[in-house]
Amino acid sequence: MTAFSFRVDSNDPHSHARTGFLRLPHGEVETPVFMPVGTQGTVKAVTQEMLESLDARIILGNTYHLFLRPGTETIRAMGGLHRFMAWERALLTDSGGFQVFSLGDLRRISEEGVEFRSHLDGSRQFLSPEVSMEIQTTLGSDIVMAFDECTPFPATHTEAQMSMLLSMRWARRSRHSFDSLREKAPDQALFGIIQGGVYADLRSQSLDELVGIGFDGYAIGGLSVGEEKDKMLDVVEGIAPRIPLDRPRYLMGVGTPSDIVNAVARGVDMFDCVLPTRNARNGQVFTSEGKLNIKNARYVRDSRPLDEKCACMVCARYSRSYIRHLYQAGEILASTLCTLHNLACYLDMMKRMRQSIRLGKFTEFRADFTEVAVNQDVDGASIPDDADGES
Repeated sequence: MTAFSFRVDSNDPHSHARTGFLRLPHGEVETPVFMPVGTQGTVKAVTQEMLESLDARIILGNTYHLFLRPGTETIRAMGGLHRFMAWERALLTDSGGFQVFSLGDLRRISEEGVEFRSHLDGSRQFLSPEVSMEIQTTLGSDIVMAFDECTPFPATHTEAQMSMLLSMRWARRSRHSFDSLREKAPDQALFGIIQGGVYADLRSQSLDELVGIGFDGYAIGGLSVGEEKDKMLDVVEGIAPRIPLDRPRYLMGVGTPSDIVNAVARGVDMFDCVLPTRNARNGQVFTSEGKLNIKNARYVRDSRPLDEKCACMVCARYSRSYIRHLYQAGEILASTLCTLHNLACYLDMMKRMRQSIRLGKFTEFRADFTEVAVNQDVDGASIPDDADGES
C-alpha cells in the first residue's frame, strides 16, 4: 500500500480533456498540471517561497544532474532531496535518460546501460535501470521515472523499434529494481515511459508492454526532439486516450501554451518544460496578447505591466520600462521577475483550463485561447532540457 493514488474528477464531453487529483506523499495535486523544471534542485532564478506563492504543487528534479553534483551521498546525508532543497511539496525526478541521450558522442549505450563522460569534469560514469532506481530512491521523490532511451529524430522504423524494445527491457528491469527497494521508499510511485518515435504501431506496442509490466502512471517520451508539431500531436492523439483511464498521463518536455492546451484536449494530465523559465531569462515573457520581448527598445518608457490582464505579483508592481532597464543593466532581478511572471502565466492557464473542463466549457476556452496561441508560441518545437542543465 503506497501513498500514491489518482482519480479522475470530470471529463469534457467534446474531447478527451479531463480533470483529476493526484495524491502523493507530499500533497495533493490537481490535474491537468504544469510542473516547473528544477533540474539541479532549483527552479532557476526563483526561491522555493516564490514557487509556493504561485501555488506550484509539484516540481521536477533530475537524476543525471543530481547524481553528478552534489552527489547521491550528499543528498542522502542531508535527509533526501525534499529536505536538501527545503521543498515540502511534491517532487518528480526524471531518470536521467534524456540528459544522457543529449550527450551525443560523450556516451555509449549497451544492453547493460549507458557509459558516459561527465559534462562537468570528463570523468567516466555509468547509468542503468538499477543505478537510476537506486539514485531516485535515495533522492526520495514522490514520482520516479523508469530509465529509458530517448529515441532520436529522425529515425527509421527499424531504428525506432530497436530503441523502443531496449527501453521496454529497461522498463522491466526498472520495475524489478524499484520493487526490490520498496523497504527503503515504500511511498514512491513509478511511471513507465512510452517510446516508439513517430510510429503509431511502435507506440502501441510500447504501451502494451508497459501495461503488462504495470506502472502507477504512464509518460509519453521521445517527443519535442525535432519532429514537426503536427507529428507530435498525432502521436499524442493516437496514444494518450489508450493509456488506462485510472492512470495519470504525462507528456514529457512539452511545451508551448498551445502545445499544452492541445495535448489536454487529447487526454494528457501532466506536463513539464523549461520554456517559461528559459525564455524568461532571455527576456521573453508570455502574455494574454501573445509573447513579448521585454528587451525591445519600444518598452524603454512603457509604464504598463508585462500583462495588463495578469494578477501576478510582478504585474501588480513593476513596469515594462523598469524590467527592461534591469536587463540592460545586467541585473539578476530581471530574470527573477520575468520567471515569476511566466510561471504565474502557465500555472494560471492550467487553473483556468481545469475550471473550464469542470464547467463543461473547455471547447470555449480552447477556441478563445487559439486566437492568441500563434503569438504565444516560440519558433520551432518546444524546447527540451539539455545535458548541462537548463540554459
